[in-house]
Amino acid sequence: MDALPAPAHDEDAPQGGQMIRSELDELLQEQRILLQGSQVLTAFLIILPFQQGFTKIDQGEKSIYLITFICALVSLILFAAPAAQHRLERPLRDRARFKREATHTLIAGLVPLSVALILVAKLIVGEVVDQRAGTAIAVGVALILGALWWALPLARKAKGD
Repeated sequence: MDALPAPAHDEDAPQGGQMIRSELDELLQEQRILLQGSQVLTAFLIILPFQQGFTKIDQGEKSIYLITFICALVSLILFAAPAAQHRLERPLRDRARFKREATHTLIAGLVPLSVALILVAKLIVGEVVDQRAGTAIAVGVALILGALWWALPLARKAKGD
């Protein structure tokens, strides 16, 4: 049996050094975490309209649900994109470019995921407790997300920490 020819650019060959390889591995680990969370949220939202009580929620809540569902889907698509691209582009010819583009895609995915988490908190707490509590919890989730996912890391980056 003849061996298959080696690709013109071996994916495991150093391209830009060990640092890019390590950063890419780190990025893909982060992607796995974000992708899994987005998948679980999307799965929950997919089954929700098929539950018995869903027809009883008012049109405003249905609108919030729809926005939440679309945001969850968009985040899922953005978080899965680097894996799909990586598989289709194999072997990677430019790891540094791929890492930059995947980083931008993952950051873009955090925006709709943030919105989806805020809105799903409003929907669930609003249904379980009341709309005022739902709004309060949604504001709290927005503040926590805004601080931990956005303000703190961007402030550290700006300071050079």
